[in-house]
Amino acid sequence: MKNKLFWRLCTFIGLGTVLLFWAIDWLTNHTETSMSFIDQHYQQQLFDYGKKAEDILINEGEEALAKYIETLQATEQTWVAVVRSDITPFAGTTMLPAFIERFQYGRSPEWKIHLYFEENPVMEVPFVDKSTHFLIQLPQRMRPGGMLMTVRLLLQIALPLILLSALSYLLYRHVMGPLKQLEKATNDFSKGMLDVRVTPALSGRNDELTRLANTFDQMAERTSSLIVNQRSLLADLSHELRTPLTRIDMALDFVEQGISPEQALERLRYEAATMRELAEDTLTFAWLDTELPSLRSDNFDLTELLNVICDDARFEYPHHTLSCQLPDTAPITNSSQLALGQAIENIIRNALRYTPAEGEVSVLLKRTLDHYSVVVSDEGKGVPDDMLTDIFKPFFRVDKARSSSNAPSTHSEKRAGFGLGLALAQRQITAVGGTIHASNTTDSHGNKQGLKMQILLPV
Repeated sequence: MKNKLFWRLCTFIGLGTVLLFWAIDWLTNHTETSMSFIDQHYQQQLFDYGKKAEDILINEGEEALAKYIETLQATEQTWVAVVRSDITPFAGTTMLPAFIERFQYGRSPEWKIHLYFEENPVMEVPFVDKSTHFLIQLPQRMRPGGMLMTVRLLLQIALPLILLSALSYLLYRHVMGPLKQLEKATNDFSKGMLDVRVTPALSGRNDELTRLANTFDQMAERTSSLIVNQRSLLADLSHELRTPLTRIDMALDFVEQGISPEQALERLRYEAATMRELAEDTLTFAWLDTELPSLRSDNFDLTELLNVICDDARFEYPHHTLSCQLPDTAPITNSSQLALGQAIENIIRNALRYTPAEGEVSVLLKRTLDHYSVVVSDEGKGVPDDMLTDIFKPFFRVDKARSSSNAPSTHSEKRAGFGLGLALAQRQITAVGGTIHASNTTDSHGNKQGLKMQILLPV
């Protein structure tokens, strides 16, 4: 599902809001209900007032009761009365028994009090005869809900503030946790810790922030790879330049001393050409490795390109057999004839270089439904299996595994001697949308017979 973080936050906020309003409503009603009853002490006091009035009426008469009521009204500063509930119908009518049973003048002290009425209610304490009632308007000191406004302010302001603060904190932790991890990783990466990654710390999540972390990790992986490769490339280039520079110094010494000036000048030209090719190939490799360009602007015939490359290779290696199995035509679109031609030429010449004299190198081109397959096989000694991927690294040599005693001595072949040929070829093939894979070929006894390069190119 897209926008998981958005929907998660919406659900979290929505449920949190509903729960907040429910909690406020429930607490408000519960608190108001609990505050709507007269305190037990005051309830008992009201019942005692009624009981005392009943005792005075029975034992001392109405005059004593009148004095007690007058004193009680003055003490409580409220209205007090004693009434009878005789209901006398007239005009030939009668009263329902149920109406007579539930008829009352006031409410019991145990009943709930409406806190929002301005006037205090009249409380009733019935006498034993059930027809006489002690009535008293609830004294203000006994009225419940004195802290109602304070409690309402707490419930409607303080409680939402606390709950919303807690909700905001949880949301902040949920969103800022990954962002802080990303900030820390960015700072560490800027300090040179190229192996720092964010995704492992967010293994329990799967939302937009996780995708952001994945994007950062991909960027960090690509950037760290470029930095490491550039450092390695510069170190290897500086190492490779030392030999021709030393030879140039020696040739200059010979010229200054007048010793074989013609050979010294030839050596200078040779070393200058070698350094120029090395610099050009290194810059081309660095451009392909850093920019990852897409070279797909040409349409051409792959069979024709391979024929031209193979003809040139046969001329340079007359003592080898170069066999080609190619279709009559192999049109290819959205590619680069220059980049692909240089890559295949490097691979074929590399195969011829490591194949013994009178040996054979084969080139096979086949087309499947959606790609071309170019297979170049040689009869050299192969490559150790653990080095089959390393041969595509710049300045990597496998001289111990594949000797090149048959290599021509012309400086036009010098580039391969630096270990840049296959590295360049792989980057160029990748730039046209293809892939290259190296494997060893074996005979029936399992002995290595040579190296096979397979190139897959989109049609």
